[in-house]
Amino acid sequence: MELQNQLKALAEKVTKLKEQIETEESTKHAFVLPFISILGYDTYNPLEVFPEFTADMGLKKGEKVDYAIFQNGQPILIIECKNWKEDLNSHNSQLFRYFHTTKTRFALLTNGIEYRFYTDLEEPNKMDEKPFLEFQINQLKESTFQEITKFHKSNFDIDKIVDNASSLKYTKEIKKLIHEELQEASSGFVKLFANKVYSGRLTEKVMAEFKDLVHKALNQTISERVNDRLNAALNKEAEKQQEEALEVIEEKSKIDTTEEELEGYRIVVAILRRILPISRIVYRDTQSYFGILLDDNNRKPLCRLHFNGSTKYIGLIDEEKNETRKPLQALEDIYQYEKELLATVNYYED
Repeated sequence: MELQNQLKALAEKVTKLKEQIETEESTKHAFVLPFISILGYDTYNPLEVFPEFTADMGLKKGEKVDYAIFQNGQPILIIECKNWKEDLNSHNSQLFRYFHTTKTRFALLTNGIEYRFYTDLEEPNKMDEKPFLEFQINQLKESTFQEITKFHKSNFDIDKIVDNASSLKYTKEIKKLIHEELQEASSGFVKLFANKVYSGRLTEKVMAEFKDLVHKALNQTISERVNDRLNAALNKEAEKQQEEALEVIEEKSKIDTTEEELEGYRIVVAILRRILPISRIVYRDTQSYFGILLDDNNRKPLCRLHFNGSTKYIGLIDEEKNETRKPLQALEDIYQYEKELLATVNYYED
């Protein structure tokens, strides 16, 4: 939860400051280094966060990646940063070269707003073309928080992240394809369904007809599933409300308001009517006590009458809404507590 709150705070900072950030260097210090710090790494310790890490390749010397995060003396994540205004699509080839020359299994390309995490699922020590984890800091989803947590210093486990990366990467690609098919079904997708329900020859005319049918059927199926889930949730809430209403009715059916309690209420009204309209002094009877309230508000108890036992009590309410019970020999004894009852009204009115 703490990491989630920190990321949300960083997202707010990015949104607020980005228009004032002009350079790549400013982007690093204002957006990227705070992100690294949130992951639990000491950005002031070069043994953990190494800036301008050398990643020479063959005869090409002086190649440097912006940051390398180290653990136990080995680089575990290299980070290439760009200005927040730059499109990252044109920069992954540079990171691709750096990845090949280091021993790390993970690389991050970021402009401080968009983050792309890469690994080598398809070929060892060769960075995949597509990231396995991709997000924008100001559009984080609940599931993304859980993936980012895996890169925290206290949780970092190469094998676990790599195992999960495969699932993340291909799930993301499948979701992308589904989204594209929902937008406009491809001929192969249309054929998949047409072959199962149509026995004739799939002519151009038939395919055009089935393209519309598949598109309509897909959207109707999704809408129906969403509606079914909404209705199930609404029905569950309605059942809960009905059960609560029945409980209230059942509780009320067990309440027996006695003439003695009503007489006690009338005495309290006689005392308080000097400073309150009668309409504001309301009673609610419960199984355990007879409550007298200001403005029919449970948060404004004036007093409580406990007449169910052999000894009768009046419950007086202090400024902290604590109740103190006083025994009553007769109903007329309520008049003895006129001062306390009037003071209780003043607690609320003041």
